[in-house]
Amino acid sequence: MDNVLIISSNEQSIGLFSQLLKAERCGEIDSVKSGSEGRRLLSEREYELVIVNAPIKDEFGDMLAVDAVQNTGAGVILIVKNELEAELESRVSKYGVFVIGKPLSKTVFYKALRLLEAMRNRMSGVRLENVKLQKKIDDIRVINRAKCILMEYLSMTEPQAHKYLERQAMDLRLTKIEVAKRLLSTYEN
Repeated sequence: MDNVLIISSNEQSIGLFSQLLKAERCGEIDSVKSGSEGRRLLSEREYELVIVNAPIKDEFGDMLAVDAVQNTGAGVILIVKNELEAELESRVSKYGVFVIGKPLSKTVFYKALRLLEAMRNRMSGVRLENVKLQKKIDDIRVINRAKCILMEYLSMTEPQAHKYLERQAMDLRLTKIEVAKRLLSTYEN
């Protein structure tokens, strides 16, 4: 992971997390001691991983972890006392926050990192697919608007307008969307 944010009031914990992350060849590691500083950095930069070591100076940290998941693309680990782990996990895991109990086990920490990395990779694929589908939907809307213009101004039927766009695309060696956009620019201006 290239960019990591550690939010912890405890300087020793920041050092420990930094050491564990460097062993995993993580890139740039930022650290802050309060929730307000963490929120500010999260709004300014893109992080791949956020570690919240609860409690922090100005709040407990669970809502900060949830905010980080909801407002960024980062994987989020919330580290809490063992006796609070189950309760907090039931509250924040539905948002995608990974909860680990203290004292911290290196094995569990590294497994959490790998799990979050796998989850981020999968989400990246889903986002890419979503972008492709959104573009396809936008193209269909443009082509349908072009068909409507042909039907309105040239009194074509829908099948005739469809064939016209396809024929123009073949004749001009353009895509149907490019032909539709040209048609829209001609008739809508």
